[in-house]
Amino acid sequence: MSVTPFAPAAMPDTDAQKRAVDRVAEAAHRLNDAVQRAIAAGYSVELVRTSRHHDGTGNWGDQIVPTVRNSADKSA
Repeated sequence: MSVTPFAPAAMPDTDAQKRAVDRVAEAAHRLNDAVQRAIAAGYSVELVRTSRHHDGTGNWGDQIVPTVRNSADKSA
């Protein structure tokens, strides 16, 4: 039996922009899942834009912070 030499698998050729978009999509998916879990645990969750990040060349993105309220807290 002949031995086949080990060779690393070829990785997909993705550029930095695609990787950045994929990272945001994955983070949004995880955030949505976390929001659903918090709601199931008895919390209300609101995502509030706290700032807008600009890169100086016309690109921008909203930055957020969660506001979480327990369902037992009826004062808010």
